Amino acid sequence: MKKTPKRQPGGTSATKSPAPKKKAYAAAGVDVDLGNAVKKGIHALVSATHGPEVLGKIGGFGGLFRPNFKGMKDPVLVSSVDGVGTKLKIAFATNRHDTIGQDLVNHCINDIAVIGARPLFFLDYIGGESLDPVVFRQIIKGFSKACQEGGCALVGGETAQMPGMYQKGEYDVAGTIVGVVDQPKMLDGSKVRVGDVLIGLKGNGLHTNGYSLARKVLIEKAKLPLGKPAPGMKLPLGRELLRVHPNYQPLMASLPDGMLHGAAHITGGGLLDNLPRVLPAGCCASIRRSAWKVPTIFRLIQELGKVPLEEMDQVFNMGIGMVLIVPARLADKALKLTKGIRIGEITRGEGDVLIS
Repeated sequence: MKKTPKRQPGGTSATKSPAPKKKAYAAAGVDVDLGNAVKKGIHALVSATHGPEVLGKIGGFGGLFRPNFKGMKDPVLVSSVDGVGTKLKIAFATNRHDTIGQDLVNHCINDIAVIGARPLFFLDYIGGESLDPVVFRQIIKGFSKACQEGGCALVGGETAQMPGMYQKGEYDVAGTIVGVVDQPKMLDGSKVRVGDVLIGLKGNGLHTNGYSLARKVLIEKAKLPLGKPAPGMKLPLGRELLRVHPNYQPLMASLPDGMLHGAAHITGGGLLDNLPRVLPAGCCASIRRSAWKVPTIFRLIQELGKVPLEEMDQVFNMGIGMVLIVPARLADKALKLTKGIRIGEITRGEGDVLIS
């Protein structure tokens, strides 16, 4: 016998309405409505980085920033753009995404700090296979935290859902920073002299470089689990590899005028390729390897991967995240202020880096 559908009070049938049809773009992998909903939830994180210089509202076609150059004789804008490379693969594998944003902001700030600039504002780009609200919020939280700590505003960004371009659950990030330096105080290498002292500021891991080699050796070859400490380490390997890239700019900015003759951010290329970028003609950098203890993570990669020492020096920072070049007469004071390590001197040469 055919059953009559039950009715709800008011004469409404209990039969379920058909589910709303999925939009064509969402069915193709790009959910615009989800993207809009997720972005609305980040207002507090982003606005926490804003000062009176930031104009307009979040979500406009462009970020608005009214700079204050009071006290500068000849302000020069300095910009840089970068990413975090295959360190992202560790974030995917451990499902931890809150540190990646900090890495990117701090890396960019350090790149302009070596010119003597302070950061003004930062813009980000996130492109992925799809948009996971939880992951997205973790990344933005990292951007916000690093921008607040670095004294720069997060004024805008772009989020792109690109199915077919990335593997499921994966994404890429990039960032652009704009800062300012007073031209008379700009660090361009011209002040570096023979006899200047090299002071190394300690790093806390790989920072954002060399992860393709590190993953090849530690994970693919040695099969070390990310959830457990590697030999000689206290923290799980995944956490060791996700240590946040430090921001050295506040410390550098606190030094007295005239103390810095130059600086080099030790990123991809290591000491061998980054120091020559700030050496004038007739100078080379002589470094004593015995001046500091190379962290365990680098020694492990070298031993397990049988990587030649010279290649290690060109791929990794080897425990020195930033090198400051100071006049010899101010070296002791600089060492005290920075708590850095005297790792060598500027000697005569043709732009080489000699590590002995």
